[in-house]
Amino acid sequence: MGKIKVTPCGIKGLYVIEPTVFKDERGYFVETYNQKDFEEAGLDMSFVQDNQSMSVKGVLRGLHFQKQYPQGKLVRVIRGSVFDVAVDLRADSETYGTWFGVELSAENKKQFYIPEGFAHGFLVLSEEAEFAYKCTDFYRPGDEGGLLWSDPDIGIQWPVEAGMKLIISEKDTKWGGLKDTFKF
Repeated sequence: MGKIKVTPCGIKGLYVIEPTVFKDERGYFVETYNQKDFEEAGLDMSFVQDNQSMSVKGVLRGLHFQKQYPQGKLVRVIRGSVFDVAVDLRADSETYGTWFGVELSAENKKQFYIPEGFAHGFLVLSEEAEFAYKCTDFYRPGDEGGLLWSDPDIGIQWPVEAGMKLIISEKDTKWGGLKDTFKF
């Protein structure tokens, strides 16, 4: 096996990926992606685009997806921490409408692979967070879809601290719920 640990998340296709971190008195080195290691672990996706964002504490982005040109995403945090969530929107899936969440941080160096057919979002837990992700398809603005982050039919348990003010884009407050959303 290569230099990564791959843990299935109970929803087919979702994985938490932990790279090996090499530390010494100078700091650390981590290989965040190696195609051979991923293929050896049974993950054979191809990435075409890398993105990075910065957000402040309380920002909740999502839940987003691309309809006709879905994207698989390999996400990680390079500064700070977030609670990252994926919701299964695959119509024929046994886990349709089920969510999974994981804390990603610069400290734990965990990555989360979300395949095509899922909605994705995250909540920033630290004062600031830098979020980086690789995508299996290009972003197409006219193809964007979304799912309401607070849909009670899904019941995501966001770790909102007492007194935390959520910062949500106007667009993300207007998405429909699971009953109204696009299915893959």
